[in-house]
Amino acid sequence: MTDYDYEDLGLVAGLEIHQQLDTETKLFCQCPTTIREPAASDRSFTRYLHPTKSELGEIDAAALEESMVDREFEYLAYDTTCLVEEDDEPPHRVDREAMEVALEIAQLMDMTVVDQTHVMRKIVVDGSNTSGFQRTMLVANDGEIDTSEGAVGIEDMMLEEESAQRVEETDAGVRFSLDRLGIPLVEIGTKPDIRSPEQAREAAERIGMLLRSTGQVKRGLGTIRQDVNVSIADGARVEIKGVQSLDDIDDIVRNEVGRQVELLAIAEELAERGGAVGDPVDVSDVFADTDSGVIGGALSAGGTAMAVRLAGFDGLVGREIQPDRRLGTELADHAKRHGAGGIFHTDELPAYGVTEAEVEDLRAAVGAEPQDAVALVADDPETADLAIEAVVERAEDALAGVPEETRDANEDGTTRYLRPLPGAARMYPETDVPPVDPDPSEVETPELLTEKVERYQSEFGLDAGLADQVAYGRRMPLFERAVEMGVDPTLAAGTVESTVTELRRDDVPVENLTDDHFVGLFALLADGDLAKEGVPDLLTALAENPGLSADEAAEQEDLGSAGEDAVREAVSEVVERNADQVEQEGMGAFSALMGECMGALRGKADGDVVSDVLREEIQKRA
Repeated sequence: MTDYDYEDLGLVAGLEIHQQLDTETKLFCQCPTTIREPAASDRSFTRYLHPTKSELGEIDAAALEESMVDREFEYLAYDTTCLVEEDDEPPHRVDREAMEVALEIAQLMDMTVVDQTHVMRKIVVDGSNTSGFQRTMLVANDGEIDTSEGAVGIEDMMLEEESAQRVEETDAGVRFSLDRLGIPLVEIGTKPDIRSPEQAREAAERIGMLLRSTGQVKRGLGTIRQDVNVSIADGARVEIKGVQSLDDIDDIVRNEVGRQVELLAIAEELAERGGAVGDPVDVSDVFADTDSGVIGGALSAGGTAMAVRLAGFDGLVGREIQPDRRLGTELADHAKRHGAGGIFHTDELPAYGVTEAEVEDLRAAVGAEPQDAVALVADDPETADLAIEAVVERAEDALAGVPEETRDANEDGTTRYLRPLPGAARMYPETDVPPVDPDPSEVETPELLTEKVERYQSEFGLDAGLADQVAYGRRMPLFERAVEMGVDPTLAAGTVESTVTELRRDDVPVENLTDDHFVGLFALLADGDLAKEGVPDLLTALAENPGLSADEAAEQEDLGSAGEDAVREAVSEVVERNADQVEQEGMGAFSALMGECMGALRGKADGDVVSDVLREEIQKRA
C-alpha cells in the first residue's frame, strides 16, 4: 500500500457515526426494538416509492437517480408490527427514553443541547423506509473529543429512526424486514478536522467508547455504522457509507485517498491526450455471429449492444485506482445501477468470447483511433440505453477528475459507487410530531468506560486485562449487579468473560444465555448454594436448556453446594481407594488425588475447601 504524505495532499476527513440505542420501544411507536428472524414474519406487503419536491419545489438529485431504477419493495411484517411502521398511521410522540440517552451522549461530548427539537423528514426512496422518508431531529451541536493528533470537533448529533433491514434482492426489487425500522438511532457528525487515516480510526474508537459508556446502546454487527467523508486538496468530497468495523476505517481512508490521487492522474493524462467522450452507437450488427455468451444471449433475447467511443482513454480504463478495482469498474458500477450486468471495454478485449476481429469492427463502428478506448453494454434495449448513458456521464466526470458522490464500503476496504451526494432539497418539516423541549438537567453524566477500568482495578482488585474486558464487554451491567449481590468480583468477572469465552470455544450455545440466567447463577453463588467450580457446568446446562431457570438447572445437574461433612466424606473415600499410593508417596500424591476428589464432588465444593480437607486426610495416613 502506497504511503502518502497526507498533509501535502491536503487530506480532510470527517465521520458520521450511526448508533442504535437500546431502548424498550421504538422512536415513534410502542413496538419492541427486538430483531426478529425473517422466517418469523407472518405477512408482507409491497410498495413503490417515488421522490417528492421539497418546500422550495426542488427534487434531490440522489432521490431522483434512485427513482429511475424501477423496483418493487416488499416488507416483512411480524405479530409486533404496528400501523406506524406500515405508514398507515401518523407517528406518535418522540420516545422519552431515547431522548434521555441522547442527552447523556451530548453531555459526554461537551455538546450544547438545542432549546427545542423539531422533527424533520429526510427523503429516502431506496425502499428502506415504508414512508419514503426518514424522521430525524437535531438534539445538540458544537462538541469536541480528544485524539492523540489533536482535538476533533463534533458538528452535531441527530436523533432519528433506524431504517428497515435489507433481507435480499428479489427479481422484482428488494425485500426488507420491518423489525429494525424505527429503532432509535443517534447520528453523530464530526467537523472536518481529521487529517490522517489513523486519526480517523482513533476518533471513531473514542466516540464508540463514549457511546458504550451510557450502557444503553445496542451491541453486535449492524448496530453501529460509520460513514466517512474524505477529500484531498485537488479532489472532491466523497461520502463513504456503511463502514461496519472500526478496524476498516483507516484502510477505507487510505484507499479513498489513493483512488482520488489516481483519478487526478488519469484526468491529467486525458487532458494531455485531448480526451473526449462520444455519443452512444448501436453496434449490434458487429456481434451478429458472436461467440460471446453474454452479448449473444442479450441479442438473441431481443436486446441491443450499445457502445461509446472514449477518446484518449486507451490503457486508462483498465488502470487500477483501488486494489483490484479499475476505472472500468467505476464505469461498470454506474451501468449496474440501471440493471446491466456490467460492461466490456477494449482495455480487456479480446476476451470473454469476443474475438480480435470483433474488436476491430467495434472500433471501426464508433470511429475509435489507436489512443481511444471503447465501452460496450449488451442488454434489453431500455437497460442498454440507460446503462450506456450512465457510462457516458461517468467517463465525462473522469475528464474533470474526481466526482462528488456517495460510495458504499466493501469488505476489503475498497468502495463502489452508490449514488450522487444528497442535498438540502431532501429535508422538510414533519408536521405530525410536536416539538420537544429537551432538558439536560434531567439526566446524569455516566461514568466513562475508561474510568470503569481504573475503578475495577482499584476497588475490586481486577487485573488490567480482565478489568478492560469486563468494562468494554456487553455483560458489564451483569458484573456490577453480581458484585452488588455479594459475589467475589474476580469470580463474577471471570464468569461473564473468560468462562463464557471458553464455553463458546467448546461449541456450547452461549448465545442462548440470558441476563436472567446470569442473575440466577449469581444468586446461587451469593447464597452459598453453588460452588465456583460448578459455574461452567451450570452455564452449559442453561445454554443447552434455555427454558430452565438457574435453580432448576442446578437441581437437574445436581450442582448444589456440598457441606463440609459431604466434602470430607467424599475426600475420605478417594484417599481410602488410593491408600497404597498415599502410603508410598505421602503429599506427593496430592495433585493426582485432588483431581479425583473434584471429579467425585462434580463441582459442588470450592476447590480451596477440598484442598484443605485432602491435605488433612493425607497427613493422617502418611
